[in-house]
Amino acid sequence: MRRELPDGSEIDDDRDRVDVDAVYGFLTNAYWSLGRSRDTVERLVREAAKVVAVYAPDGALVGFCRVVSDAENMAWLGDVYVLPEYRGLGFGVELVRDAVEDPRYRNLQWFLSTRDAHGLYAKFGFTPANERTMVRSPHPR
Repeated sequence: MRRELPDGSEIDDDRDRVDVDAVYGFLTNAYWSLGRSRDTVERLVREAAKVVAVYAPDGALVGFCRVVSDAENMAWLGDVYVLPEYRGLGFGVELVRDAVEDPRYRNLQWFLSTRDAHGLYAKFGFTPANERTMVRSPHPR
């Protein structure tokens, strides 16, 4: 579902619109995905239960995340990023919100790994399970 943000940017979950080269370009330098090949990134985008991206008004991909889920019990949020020059504008919040509040997944047990964005995820009910893993309990059905 494509949604325009107040500044003219867009958030969109259309996987066919994702610029895999842009995602790969960021992930090659991200601490959690060093060494991941472009072919792997392409496959992960294609096979994700859901992908969400933020696009600047000029159409450039400036933020991304993906969801892995069995659609019954659990979901995992991964590869969440916003380009440095677009941070602080609320795009990370929009990415996470769109992912975890999707009606297909919102009532599942959520997991994610992070070492530097605990505050963002806490806004959506994630709590630390250990030093790097955060969990979000299922909402009552």
